[in-house]
Amino acid sequence: MKTNYYATYLEQQKATLESIPLEKVGQIADLLKEAWAQNRQIFVFGNGGSAANASHFITDLGKGASDTLQKRFRCMSLNDNTAWITALGNDYSYEDVYVAQLQNYAQPQDLVITMSVSGNSPNLVKAIDWANSNGLTTVALVGGKKGKLAEIAQQVVVVDSEHYGRVEDAHMTICHMLCYDIMEQGIA
Repeated sequence: MKTNYYATYLEQQKATLESIPLEKVGQIADLLKEAWAQNRQIFVFGNGGSAANASHFITDLGKGASDTLQKRFRCMSLNDNTAWITALGNDYSYEDVYVAQLQNYAQPQDLVITMSVSGNSPNLVKAIDWANSNGLTTVALVGGKKGKLAEIAQQVVVVDSEHYGRVEDAHMTICHMLCYDIMEQGIA
């Protein structure tokens, strides 16, 4: 039995969770609430495990958090339409799978949130760069490497680890904090 490995893993996970900058999370909560109040669209996306986190976050925000409010969040995970993603990747390039969707849907002042452990995924960087250039509010949740996203996103939450599993778990913890803040405390 590898109990020492598991105990060490949990200790390192606790340290990663404790590195979450709560003031930054509060700023993201304010952006979500502002988008809701102004009936703005919220777009979330990522790759791999971060794509799964984006889908989960939008489910919690669009259903769970919205169930507690008099109107619903207008939110969408851009990594959930497989046919569109593969058409864009095939006909243009994989770098365009998110930016091309934003070009169809996004309006100035909408909110764009991406998650990336490395912070350097070309398709995420291209989408955030386009969003910045077109008057959207941009947020990046990244890992300890920070990457290009930490340089260009208007709001950045850095989780102090480079371990993919731990950072993805911390990002999902942030997403749950944001949703449960609304579910348990309301929008006020």
